Order: sequence, then C-alpha cells, then structure tokens
Amino acid sequence: MKREERRQEIINLLVESRAVELDDIAARFGVSRMTVHRDLDELERAGVLRKVRGGATIDAGTQFESDFRFRERQEADVKRALAETAAALVEPGMTVMINDGSMAAVLGDLLAQTHKPITLVTNNAAIMERAKGLSGVTLIALGGVYSVRFNAYFGIVAEEALSRLRADIAFISAPAAAGRLAYHMDEAVVRSKRAMMRASSQTCLLINNRRFGHTALHVLADLTEFDTVISDKPLPHDTAAELGEATVVRIAKETTT
Repeated sequence: MKREERRQEIINLLVESRAVELDDIAARFGVSRMTVHRDLDELERAGVLRKVRGGATIDAGTQFESDFRFRERQEADVKRALAETAAALVEPGMTVMINDGSMAAVLGDLLAQTHKPITLVTNNAAIMERAKGLSGVTLIALGGVYSVRFNAYFGIVAEEALSRLRADIAFISAPAAAGRLAYHMDEAVVRSKRAMMRASSQTCLLINNRRFGHTALHVLADLTEFDTVISDKPLPHDTAAELGEATVVRIAKETTT
C-alpha cells in the first residue's frame, strides 16, 4: 500500500471510531511504529487529527465531520470521481454555481483547470482562494458571514447576491439523505444551497453513497428537485424506487492513477 493510500485509510478509520491506536495501525498495514508516527505527524500538521499517547483521535461534536480540512482529505478518490462525473455536465463558457464543502471544492478546482473559459459563482472559500487570478476563470465570490466550520460564507449578503444572479447549473452537496429527502444540520447552509438552486437553470446533487440512511435537523430538498443526482454507488433501493424517472441518476466511477 502506498503512503497516501495508508494515510487515507487512517482517516477512514478515524471516521468510523474517532480514535486509533498506534500498534493497531502498524499491525493492520504491516509497517513499523516509526512509519505510523510519521503518518500521524503529517496528518496532525495538516490539521486533520490530534496525536495522543499511543495513537490519535479527532474531535467531533456532531455525527458528521465538521472540520473542513478533515473532510477535504477524507475519501479523496470518491470526491475526485464525483467531481469528474459532474464536470461532464459542464461546457466551457457556462456559468456554474458551486456550494460549500470539501467535495464541491474538488469540483471547483477541476472546472477551473479544465473547462475554461468559465464563470464560477461560489461561497466556498477554498474555491475562492484557488481560483482567484486564474486565466480564463471569472470568479464571482459571494460575501456574507464567514463560517470556520464550513469554510464558506453565508447569510443575508450571500442570499441577496444569489437572488440577483442566474447560472446554467448549480452543484449542491449534502451530508445526509434518507428516502427521497436530503438533509443538512445547519439552517444558514440550507438557505444558501436553496438560493443557488433557485438561481440556476439546472441543479445537480453530489452525494457520497454512505451518506444515505442518515438524517439531520433540516430538510434541504426533495431529491426530485434536482435534475441530476450523482453518487459513487447505486442509490438505495427504496430511494431509487421513489425517484423513478423524475431525476437522472449518474454513478461515478473511481479512476486508477
């Protein structure tokens, strides 16, 4: 197993159990304790975990990962596959809205590099930072109240700006879905996502398959409100049955490099 693959697996283990022990990691991957120390040191420097005596842990107060840097590194291969599938819906010259989130940030990076000229409208601070100044990219950065938790801007300022804009397509992500409904835990985030949906001719939901079967405080949308749903695996049977032919479902295929 390559170093990056091993570190990704360590992150995945932390998602499941919130804590890992150094000896268990060394045994699982057949590497030395020193190698595991280096892996944990690097991940701690990146801000995705906290080393403790004999292992590492993450601090999460909700059932979902709330730290952007952690989520950005989690399941990078799935995020890339979803982004590449979503990018197939975009043509150069289009105006594209992209919401907050680490998965959306991967899509923003991809479009800014491969689909020029393009206009990107976003409240995602990671996209803003990486796309600013790029040749062929017109960046419309939505203002508002900055959220450290989501690394994005929200509130009345962002929503008012979106009401004055019109895009060809909006890409929306969600941390939970059950049945035919997508959910989010934060009201302000829901409002910004729905404002993007209203401001776009087409809408596309990007969702990791493992998010199905979970709910959160606020209903974001009925899945039939999206023209396209992109996931990394076939949707749960009950969800697919309820959707019928109302929404196009695309399954992202992971690529090997």
